[in-house]
Amino acid sequence: MSDLAPESELSPQGTPASAEPAVRKRPKPGERRVQILQALATMLEQPGAERITTSALAARLEVSEAALYRHFASKAQMFEGLIEFIEQSVFTLINQIGEREPDHSIRTRKLVVMVLQFAEKNPGMTRVMVGDALVFENERLQERMNQFFDKLESSLKQSLRDAAAASGAATPTVDAQVRASVIVAFMVGRLQRFARSGFKRLPSEHLEASLATILG
Repeated sequence: MSDLAPESELSPQGTPASAEPAVRKRPKPGERRVQILQALATMLEQPGAERITTSALAARLEVSEAALYRHFASKAQMFEGLIEFIEQSVFTLINQIGEREPDHSIRTRKLVVMVLQFAEKNPGMTRVMVGDALVFENERLQERMNQFFDKLESSLKQSLRDAAAASGAATPTVDAQVRASVIVAFMVGRLQRFARSGFKRLPSEHLEASLATILG
C-alpha cells in the first residue's frame, strides 16, 4: 500500500490528515454496554480467575469505574446482562429445534447437544451457568440460573412426553419427569467439570456414547 495520501485527504498545509491527533471515537448508544459485558465474559474465561471486581473490569476497558456505573447500576446488573444472553440464546435455539425437528426423540438429543455446545463455545458463560462466577454475588443471580435449569428441565420433559406419545408408549408422566431430571443433572455435571478443569475437559467429550446410555 502506498504511503502517500490522496490529495483529498491532505490538510490545507499539505500534510496528511492522519497526522493530526486522533480523536477517540465515542461509542454508539448501547455499544458501551455490550463492550462491558464482552469484557466481563472474557475475564471469566481465564482459568482459575478469582472474583472479578469493577475496578479490574474498568482497567481492562481503560475507563473509570464511574463510567461502568453510567451503564449498569451495579455489578449484579452486569451479571444479569450475561444471564439474559444465556437465556435468550439457549431458549431461542430450543424453539428453533422444536420448529425444525419433527422427530421428538431426535429433538431431545439435539437439545442436549446444543446446550453443551453453547457452553463449550462460551467458557465464561459456563462459569455463570454453574454458579462459580456468582459466588459472593447477589443471591438473586443464582436463583435466576436455577430458574433457567428448571425451565430447561420442563422443555426436556415435554419433549420426552411427546416422544413417548408419538411412539404409542403409555409412558407415565413421572417417568418423563425423572428422565428429564437425570438429563439436566448430566448436563450440569458436564458444565461443572468443564469449568473446574480450567476448560480442559470439554462438555462434548464422548458425547455420543454418553447420550446413547442416557437417552437409549
